[in-house]
Amino acid sequence: MSAIRQTTSKSLMLFSGRAYPELTDEIAGHLGVTPTPTAAYEFANGELFVRFEESVRGSDAFIVQSHAAPINTWLMEQLLMVDAAKRASAKRITVVAPFFPYARQDKKHRGREPISARLVADMFKTAGADRLMTVDLHTAQIQGFFDGPVDHLFALELLSGYVQERWGDRDITVVSPDSGRVRVSERWSDKLGGKPLAFIHKTRDPMRPNEVVANRVVGEVEGRLCILLDDMIDTGGTIVKAAETLFTAGAADVIVCATHGVLSGPAVDRLKNSQISEVIVTNTLPIQPERRFDKLTVLSIAPLLARAIKEVFEDGSVTSLFGGAS
Repeated sequence: MSAIRQTTSKSLMLFSGRAYPELTDEIAGHLGVTPTPTAAYEFANGELFVRFEESVRGSDAFIVQSHAAPINTWLMEQLLMVDAAKRASAKRITVVAPFFPYARQDKKHRGREPISARLVADMFKTAGADRLMTVDLHTAQIQGFFDGPVDHLFALELLSGYVQERWGDRDITVVSPDSGRVRVSERWSDKLGGKPLAFIHKTRDPMRPNEVVANRVVGEVEGRLCILLDDMIDTGGTIVKAAETLFTAGAADVIVCATHGVLSGPAVDRLKNSQISEVIVTNTLPIQPERRFDKLTVLSIAPLLARAIKEVFEDGSVTSLFGGAS
């Protein structure tokens, strides 16, 4: 009686949600694969439908979605794609969410509030995800919300490399917009050769979201180029007020670096009309042509994601990509 032959070859399959297929295409180009064709549409009542048009049985499935507006639609679509892959017998399912949805709601500030980031992580797990890959979480502890491996990647190398090349000859101070991101600023300082640090002491009214009262600068910024850091730019209010505070304290120039360019509502007008010299973000989220402006520089995160996907698929080490880890 002949023995059953064991198949040992693995198959990497890349899937794209509809929020930002261009990013998935770019990742696919770096990996040398083609995204798996997927049918996806909405019913008249808003329900979503997805179906993969090729067999995914036994594959190592990477399901990519950028959680731009309308965020709830794209979150639900990715959950359905994970469920479809699980029911189609994919061997391992990795959720690739460059911008993790609901990441700002990572704790209860007051009673009777949800911890929405934990709920999102639970939903991914319940849908069938084995692994999660994301870039620059709002807070690192969100990694612990997902019951499985989390590849928390950092855009630090990409952003700091650009800043060093473009602005490296200036007297630089690395500035955190609040005390909570001082550790990130310290890593930036190290990358840029030990530049001085500063942070902005601010208060926030919990009853008025997206509004910040910036107070005073702690650190030496007078006559210097200030690199103002944050994980995301949403409405732009925090960053613009922080920049104004720096200019009031005597800063010569301000540039802004953030991983996620959410750019909601008035953000573009606020940034365009500010004294900020340059706004540098990555393309974890799509930025439509009408939302782009002269001061905006968008760097591609696709090579980093492709490297991480390749390492996960080949059971290699992703730790080398954790350039911003503490």
